[in-house]
Amino acid sequence: MNHAYTHPSVLAGIASGASWADPEMDPTRINWATRRAAAAIPFPLVDGRPVNPYAPTGIRYGRNELGHWGEQQCADAIVTATDTAGTRWLLLVERADGHGWALPGGYVDPGEDPTDAAFRELAEETGLTEHFSSCADETLPVRYVPDPRASDEAWMVTTPVRINLGPLLPAVTGCDDARRAAWVRADSYQGLIEHLRHYLDGDVFAAHRALLADILDH
Repeated sequence: MNHAYTHPSVLAGIASGASWADPEMDPTRINWATRRAAAAIPFPLVDGRPVNPYAPTGIRYGRNELGHWGEQQCADAIVTATDTAGTRWLLLVERADGHGWALPGGYVDPGEDPTDAAFRELAEETGLTEHFSSCADETLPVRYVPDPRASDEAWMVTTPVRINLGPLLPAVTGCDDARRAAWVRADSYQGLIEHLRHYLDGDVFAAHRALLADILDH
């Protein structure tokens, strides 16, 4: 177990004033009453420092590869379609950071509704901005995701939004921080894994594996 670690990319983000990187280096100086009140999943403090409610992660102190301290709320779009042969397809994007194929998604902006955030991120990462007038969507309960970039002091939670396009499989393209976007055969979670490995030489982003297994197999 690494006792303390913050990735150099986070320190570089702080130095450049990046919006995703919290400039505070000492988490005991943060107003945790405000952040805990806004948290989607309650979490404890120990000696004034936030503690991941699903710790341990392997890194006790520091932020690992995440820019924030404590909880970061995200939203992910689970977009499915079923072709005329009855095959189910799932829309995924290849992350630019090398962590694999993931659901289109990202940070929920301050004051933003998570469902709106999921649709916004979907458009930003895949170019998909139409075809929603007749689609069925469902916002699922917020859940913790085991992000490989997390630590015991910085972690991610997400609000998944299911979007069913019926028989439509519109063209998509990787945009923003997504290298590629693709429709992946997803009749089951195992089928998804096999399609990704065989046709796209990739694997599922670790943070989304349990979520996708729940969605596709239940």
